[in-house]
Amino acid sequence: MSTQAQKHLEILNRPDVNFNLSLPRLMEIAIKKEEGRLTPKGSLLVTTGKYTGRSPNDKFFVQDETSKDVLDWGEVNKPFSTKNFQRLYDDMMDYLKDKELFIFDGFGGADPNHRYNLRFVNEHAWQNIFVRHLFIRPTQEELQNFTPDYHIIAAPGFKVDPAKHGTNSEVAVVINLTEKLILIAGTSYAGEMKKSVFTLMNYLLPQQNILSMHCSANVDAKGHTALFFGLSGTGKTTLSTDPERSLVGDDQHGWSDEGIFNIEGGCYAKCINLSPIDEPQIYNALQFGAVLENVVMDENTRELDFSDASITENTRAAYPMDYIPNSLTPSFTGHPAVIFFLTADAFGVLPPVAILNESQAMYHFLSGYTSKLAGTERGIKEPQTTFSACFGAPFLPLSPVKYANLLGEKMRKHNTRVYLINTGWTGGPYGVGHRFKIPHTRAIIKAALEGKLETLPTRIDPIFGFKIPLSCPEVPEEIFYPEKTWDNAEDYQAQAKNLALAFQKNFAKFKDIPEKILQASPKINE
Repeated sequence: MSTQAQKHLEILNRPDVNFNLSLPRLMEIAIKKEEGRLTPKGSLLVTTGKYTGRSPNDKFFVQDETSKDVLDWGEVNKPFSTKNFQRLYDDMMDYLKDKELFIFDGFGGADPNHRYNLRFVNEHAWQNIFVRHLFIRPTQEELQNFTPDYHIIAAPGFKVDPAKHGTNSEVAVVINLTEKLILIAGTSYAGEMKKSVFTLMNYLLPQQNILSMHCSANVDAKGHTALFFGLSGTGKTTLSTDPERSLVGDDQHGWSDEGIFNIEGGCYAKCINLSPIDEPQIYNALQFGAVLENVVMDENTRELDFSDASITENTRAAYPMDYIPNSLTPSFTGHPAVIFFLTADAFGVLPPVAILNESQAMYHFLSGYTSKLAGTERGIKEPQTTFSACFGAPFLPLSPVKYANLLGEKMRKHNTRVYLINTGWTGGPYGVGHRFKIPHTRAIIKAALEGKLETLPTRIDPIFGFKIPLSCPEVPEEIFYPEKTWDNAEDYQAQAKNLALAFQKNFAKFKDIPEKILQASPKINE
């Protein structure tokens, strides 16, 4: 047993350490400690202070014999020395030694053949509720023989010293693959726990020939599965919560030889401008025990204002899968018939839907084009165009090509259809145009799932080369011609050219890419 593992046992072998408390008990403690406030429906409303989104510049991997020759080191996977890790670990343990702690033991992975035992150690009761919702809860029988594979220790109150610990700020998220340990310090944003586990799974699962994916998934009564890829804010949760289909999961999945399985046991939905009309399942999931982050509430009436972004655009709701009435339990299903790549195009160039062939699917998967939306990361005040490989570059410890090759292999084997869906802007760029309406996007998704888009007339986009349907039931025809929604066609052409050049520039960083994928690059006629 390592020195770190021995310390885990020491700090947890105390009478004020709470193991696997029930939701009502954790709620009582959180309220008593004034960690949050009750909403009219019994959700717990918390604020996370100055950190209302992820801190990507403060995430590190310990660089040692386990990781040095395997990880894709660079801006995303920043190295951290073993000496600095030891100092950080020791100081965090010293900080936590007299704190009341909350432990949750759970699974990462709904498929028993491909799951990992996770032990979360939390300083705050509300964060223990969060991980209790977000990961898979063992039965009492499973808890009796539970042995952690990995520990995740979250101490928001511990402020890191950059000079001493070798970090960039008072925040640190450090993954140590050798010690099987993740340290999270200096930030109360609960999404750091969720995403650090996803990063870990993106290291572990591909070694078993399982594609780990930043996507949501649902399935119909006939067993036809659909995947929705996309970064935060592009609509994964909204579009996969469909009353006519069972929700498999809203954010993180594995694709094994047996099918699709949810890595998590709950949902973490954006709730800015949440509407009971457009998103009824998410709205109704905000019941007893759900955790709301940074939503504004009237102090007198206790009414929630989901349109108020005065704290952050990145308001969030965490709740377990069983709060969605038609969620799938266990969340494991067959191979996908359809894949959707979701992008929030801030330029207003892309059509609401495009049909992709295999080469185009691989190109757009590796490109991962979207816009970072306000609040999802510190410093993002308005949408910014970005390319995030595999629609999840911040969470990929391995080369993106590894994940892309796995996707291509599985798509070919299972004859999966792929569509690019723009949930972003039409009629002009951000600040001029407006976002596509959710009912229109839902209608397009429905037509694609039913195989109707392939039966409709299409045209070839002259720049991007993909097929665009000319119409779709229950959707205005004009939005399928992006250039016609702009006031000035020349402005559209200039913007489209700029976006195509951005695609080309981004893709140049990938090496040893097959020619057929390179041929899917946008073409610009001078």
